[in-house]
Amino acid sequence: MKLSPYSYGRFRRTLSAETLQLRQLMKACVSHSCYFQEGEAILRQGEELEFLYIVPVGNVSMSIIAQNGRRFQLGRAHCDDHIFGEIEFFTRQPCQWNVTADEALNAEAVCLQKLKEQLLAHPLLLLHFASALAADYQDSLAIYTSRLMHSIAHNIASDLLQEKETTAYLVGFDKVTQEAERFGTSARVYRRAVNELIELGLVKREAGKLEIENEYGLRAFLDSHT
Repeated sequence: MKLSPYSYGRFRRTLSAETLQLRQLMKACVSHSCYFQEGEAILRQGEELEFLYIVPVGNVSMSIIAQNGRRFQLGRAHCDDHIFGEIEFFTRQPCQWNVTADEALNAEAVCLQKLKEQLLAHPLLLLHFASALAADYQDSLAIYTSRLMHSIAHNIASDLLQEKETTAYLVGFDKVTQEAERFGTSARVYRRAVNELIELGLVKREAGKLEIENEYGLRAFLDSHT
């Protein structure tokens, strides 16, 4: 979730009008600043939550590893005062995801007890958390549902269009292995799906990155595979 109120939702106007107060309330919960090197874990799957972390700026990636060793990448986030660990804070369960710094970055550690006290004392802050968690839940569920219900080629095509049309919170990776994990498949199957779209003249590789070649055709492809 983001520290700033989201631009949509039932309470967006109320929360947007109190952005400064929300920031002040969260700032009062910060215990210290910390530095993470590239590749260092901010949160580790299975570990108990010790702090929430606010990342003002920088790139982080989120992944989860199943018991069979397979890894699913949720994506890479361009942080803009993003908060990590909020779900585990409320559920009091071990960290569900690995959150990794994709570059050297600074973060602010949020004390769990101070945050609890602030939430109980200030319903406005609690409303902000509830609204942000609901928005993130819907976004995440849309990703999971699409991965389950559609083919790899369909998901790749849809992802490219979404990236073109919106300022996406989660973006892809430069490495094929990580991109394959983001679509819940192997590198071999991912490459095959990409080649299918290239052979249809719908996408192309430009400087090692996938780009849309034929937007009209890509939309028609998605319409025919819904």
